[in-house]
Amino acid sequence: MNRLTPEQRFQIVQFYFENKGRDFHFLFSDEAHFWLNGYFNKQNCRIWGEANPQVYVETPLHPEKLTVWCALWAGEILLQKR
Repeated sequence: MNRLTPEQRFQIVQFYFENKGRDFHFLFSDEAHFWLNGYFNKQNCRIWGEANPQVYVETPLHPEKLTVWCALWAGEILLQKR
């Protein structure tokens, strides 16, 4: 799936509200990943220091994770764990 920009999301919602009378089978979905070894996305967390600690921590190349996918469709919530 391609990521939508905030402007594209706004245009979709605006189009939906302007055409409420039509019979839409509107679907919204999203997914999240949870790593089971405590890993988190380092792009969202930066730790700065003045000295190089000369320490490294080995992590698995492909850690176990749980992916949760959720969708809203015609008033229902669909949930799937992978």
